[in-house]
Amino acid sequence: MRLSELLSKAPAKEEAQVERFLNARLAWGKHKTIEVGKVAINFKCKTCDDARTFMSGDRLSCLGVGDRVVSIDACLKCPVCEATVEAWFLVVSRDELDGQAPTVRLERYVDNRRGMARRVGVSAGAGDFDDLLERAQLAYEEQLGAGSMVYLRKIFEAITKQVADIAGIPTTGNNGARKPFRSLLQEVDERHHIIPLAFSSEGYKLFSELSEIVHGDSSEEMALRKYHPCRSLVIGIIQNVASDQDMQWAIDALGWNINGLNVPSGGAMVQ
Repeated sequence: MRLSELLSKAPAKEEAQVERFLNARLAWGKHKTIEVGKVAINFKCKTCDDARTFMSGDRLSCLGVGDRVVSIDACLKCPVCEATVEAWFLVVSRDELDGQAPTVRLERYVDNRRGMARRVGVSAGAGDFDDLLERAQLAYEEQLGAGSMVYLRKIFEAITKQVADIAGIPTTGNNGARKPFRSLLQEVDERHHIIPLAFSSEGYKLFSELSEIVHGDSSEEMALRKYHPCRSLVIGIIQNVASDQDMQWAIDALGWNINGLNVPSGGAMVQ
């Protein structure tokens, strides 16, 4: 495998044995241009409004960081409109980096899309919620557990309140104060069943899980461990609302792209 193939799997942090890409040890702070093939990563190009494989050039910039660590920079380009994305990879080797066939892993990946592209497979095709889902995923990848949960909770709150407005359910009580979220969620769910069926008896429990983490009542480790299940449930709520036939006109008015929903049947998790 060439190093470019491993980098093209980003953000997956995989490990593999790759062809030799350094002829000699690269000292700390020293740059070298390497030829390891083109890096190809799929993005949703905003200019083309379609999924494209953004590709790098033949040469990448490699910086020595440690005895077995290098930093690699690449500029990826849309093959149609030529929109660009900058990508950065931190690569760690089990053995000597300048070996004949080093075993390396992608330790960290960061991209700067500059508003030109979106991650593929991160959004759910639901208008403004896509941006929050992507932010949650990026926070998770940066190991910011509480941060990722903040975005998921914002989606949960926003979609519940929007459905309440559409359904004519008051969001304030008789005294003019905002209704407790538990009460509002119960009213909304009784009318439109926004909570996935498997969790319908514990709909508020999801919000409680998110709130505990957001307010610092849980460790970052616990937040990261709970991220995928909570994300899956939040996407399930989006899917339920988008499939409600009684709300189709309202969904159109809200600008949700329900035809682009990326939620597998059977409650499978979207990553």
